[in-house]
Amino acid sequence: MALTDALDELVSAGVLSPTIAMKVLCEFDRCISKVLQSSKVRATIKGKLHTYRFCGNVWTFIVQDALVSVTGTDTKSRELWVSLLKVVACDGKLGGALASTV
Repeated sequence: MALTDALDELVSAGVLSPTIAMKVLCEFDRCISKVLQSSKVRATIKGKLHTYRFCGNVWTFIVQDALVSVTGTDTKSRELWVSLLKVVACDGKLGGALASTV
């Protein structure tokens, strides 16, 4: 959310055009996707599913009292408790086509 908030402020101030802001978001999504594909880190989420929806090939999950466990390549597991967690997921095969329609 920090990136989108910062880009919104820059567009509102006239520093960036909306087209450039969308290109920045698409590039960010592309780079993050590339890094996550090569990552060996695994995450699991346990909690109470509050809300879920599927719209426009995008899943959105709201999880209450979530316990997020992350296991890295060093086999150490780290846990984080979150009172409210929002997970947004889309098909990685769609690439930038999804981001440009949002």
